Amino acid sequence: QVQLVESGGGLVQAGGSLRLSCRTSGRIFSSYAMGWFRQAPGKEREFVLGFSLSNVGAVKDRFTISRDNAKNTIYLQMNSLKPEDTAVYYCAASTVMSGREVDVTYWGQGTQVTVSS
Repeated sequence: QVQLVESGGGLVQAGGSLRLSCRTSGRIFSSYAMGWFRQAPGKEREFVLGFSLSNVGAVKDRFTISRDNAKNTIYLQMNSLKPEDTAVYYCAASTVMSGREVDVTYWGQGTQVTVSS
């Protein structure tokens, strides 16, 4: 059973924007810290952004993470995209948002983001 459902990936030109969404159940949304990881071709999966249950959102460089409590959904707004941002992006739910894969309890299926030059 898929617990985290991602959407919003696709092909975009460099400099463009995309917004990824991750919808989950109310139980997971209210009990876990949510965040995003990504895995580029030939590379290990890496942490992108996340926030704990008490945070509304966080910003890192060109990316912003936010949440809609009414929809049990988190978002990843990605602006000024670069070819090196090309990766499969994974939504994650962790008992603590440490940025470490070992702490992730639930993973989404991943959504492909491809940035062309």
